[in-house]
Amino acid sequence: MDLQGELIEHPHSVYDRLRDTAPVCRITGTDGTPAWLVTRYDDVRAALADPRLSLDKSRATEGGYRGLSLPPALDANLLNMDPPDHTRIRRLVSRAFTPRRTEQLRTPIRATADRLLDALGPAGTADLVAAYAAPLPIVVICDLLGVPEDRRLDFRTWTDALIAPDPSRPRAAKEAVVAMLGFFTELMAHKRSRPGDDLLSDLIAVRDGGGSDGDGGGDSGGDRLSEDELMSLAFLILFAGYENTVQLIGNAIHTLLEHPEELARLRKDPSGLPAAVEELARYEGPAPLAIRRFPTEDITIAGVTVPAGETVLLSLSSANRDPARFPRPGLLDLDRDTSGHLALGHGIHYCLGAPLARAETEIALAALLERYPVLEPASPAPRWRPSLRARGLTELPVRYETARSTH
Repeated sequence: MDLQGELIEHPHSVYDRLRDTAPVCRITGTDGTPAWLVTRYDDVRAALADPRLSLDKSRATEGGYRGLSLPPALDANLLNMDPPDHTRIRRLVSRAFTPRRTEQLRTPIRATADRLLDALGPAGTADLVAAYAAPLPIVVICDLLGVPEDRRLDFRTWTDALIAPDPSRPRAAKEAVVAMLGFFTELMAHKRSRPGDDLLSDLIAVRDGGGSDGDGGGDSGGDRLSEDELMSLAFLILFAGYENTVQLIGNAIHTLLEHPEELARLRKDPSGLPAAVEELARYEGPAPLAIRRFPTEDITIAGVTVPAGETVLLSLSSANRDPARFPRPGLLDLDRDTSGHLALGHGIHYCLGAPLARAETEIALAALLERYPVLEPASPAPRWRPSLRARGLTELPVRYETARSTH
């Protein structure tokens, strides 16, 4: 079943149909190879936590969909690993993304949001993806990792080339990979010669010293990172920390513009923003699909047997719109009980940066709504990226205006 075009243009109507008629179906993946698509909430949630569904590409049979093709120096990351390697590496970096650490970042995140809005001025029109939703997470994650400011400019171009390849530029994705590999190679060398007070310098110290993970415990052998693992981890943090959050912020703004009553409600009572972010993530999350998985044995999902090694794609977007779990799922309801939504995953592969992504989205919305009492869509109409890997806008034109002077 070839659903790529439909899933990009009208994903929710397609998922509605599939949940009713073919909750586990054979489709053509983004690279033209076959995969199994799972769409019902209960099945997706169970599969996300099923240890028989491996992320390790070596488990895949030949000819199936494997996802992004990356060199070993960027591919040895958490999205391709099962325990115990996954557990070891995730533990090394998890302290950088705790709720406590996120709280410490709220003030600099707000300062960045305010600076970006200052650049927009008191009134006008702008593309809020290019001017706000994209640069905010880039600044935050690059500050966290310690990426110099003069090395941040090309990153969005590289990620776009991987997530939504341009058919007219067939070599763009490979060129982006080469550029990123060179970027991270240079960055590692820079951090080794001039370490700073940042996450990447800390990870390099763990790699080169082979010692503690920062809490004074553990043994050196268990905490070692290979050079490929170190570079791949830096790539994943920067790539995912940017990519997921720009979609989350942009989609949230777009959704609120389509629901002006809810936007006005949040403007009047910003205390509702944390809960609103959860509903906005459920309603239009950043990742349509979880990272592909490969059964280690023949497994049965919703009565369908999927052979070992074939590719399984779990639709987070469909699960979050399943009426069996969320009544009237196509309705944006800021009072909804969103507990259990899967926009940021579930199980041991739950999004490591979820607390940070939530905080960035909440702060981005708060700053935007405080600054501009007038905020409304402008022409041209926003366009979705032509991708099954990411659900996000290529641009979001708006008209904005600060409070009018009474003098």
